[in-house]
Order: sequence, then structure tokens, then C-alpha cells
Amino acid sequence: MAKSIEYQPEPAKIGPDAREELDRLLETLHQHGVLRLLNDLVAANNEVAQILVNGLQRQGTLNAIQNISLMLMALSSLPPDRVYKLAFGLRDLAEAISQPKADDEEKAPGVHGAWKMLQDDDLWRALRPLIHGLAAFSRRMEEPVDKPISAFTGKPSDA
Repeated sequence: MAKSIEYQPEPAKIGPDAREELDRLLETLHQHGVLRLLNDLVAANNEVAQILVNGLQRQGTLNAIQNISLMLMALSSLPPDRVYKLAFGLRDLAEAISQPKADDEEKAPGVHGAWKMLQDDDLWRALRPLIHGLAAFSRRMEEPVDKPISAFTGKPSDA
């Protein structure tokens, strides 16, 4: 009896293989000037490093980096739902402030109107968080801070 021939057909080509994709990527990077930029950047690495170091040694740059890190530390201590409320509350505040007003709303309420405002429970419920927030902000502004990172973490710092 004859031996059977083992034949494995090659799978049909569905799309480009990895080598073709890599060649296409390389050509696209070349056409858009990215490869030239990267080559020039690598060739001038000493000059680029010197520019970066000089830029990072400026007091303004160091202050900006510290301020951004402080903002990120403050935001990291807030749960996302409170940041969401704060961000969109500020958006709604800006929207309400920028709305055009009718002429009758621009008039002063007078003594009688002010008296009615003092007795408005909804107004006081709306103002209470703002008053508490201003008090907390005022307390924080009165605290002396030598090194912000030490004040935030409670650990001593040489920064």
C-alpha cells in the first residue's frame, strides 16, 4: 500500500503581516518628518539636555512644578464624586453669572425686599454651604506654612 502524503495548506492571508505593518509604520513616520525629528533629537542630545537642565533650574519652573504637584495632592485627597460636583457646580455658576439679566432684576430690592430675602428659607439653605466654605477657606489661609509637603504629609522635608 502506498503511504499517504501529508499536506498542510497555507492559511489564507487575511491582512498584512507584522513585517508589512512595520514597514508601513516606518514609511508613515518618515513621510510626516517624525524620523527626522527623532534623529535630530538624538544627535543633539547634549544640547537638548543642557536646555532642559537650564529650564528646570529656574525658580519659576521649580515653583510651577511644586504648585502642580500640590494641586494634584489636593485633588487626590478628594473622592471623584466631590470633584465632579465641584467642577460642574463651578460650570453652572459661570453659566448663571454670564446669563443676561432682565431690567427688573437689576433694581435694588429695597428695605422691604431685603427683609423678605432675610426670611427666605430656601435662600439661607443655598447660602449656608457657601458661608461654611468661606469660613473653612479663611481658616486655611490663616495657617502658616513653611514647607507645603511637610504640612501635607506631616513628615519633615529638606525641600
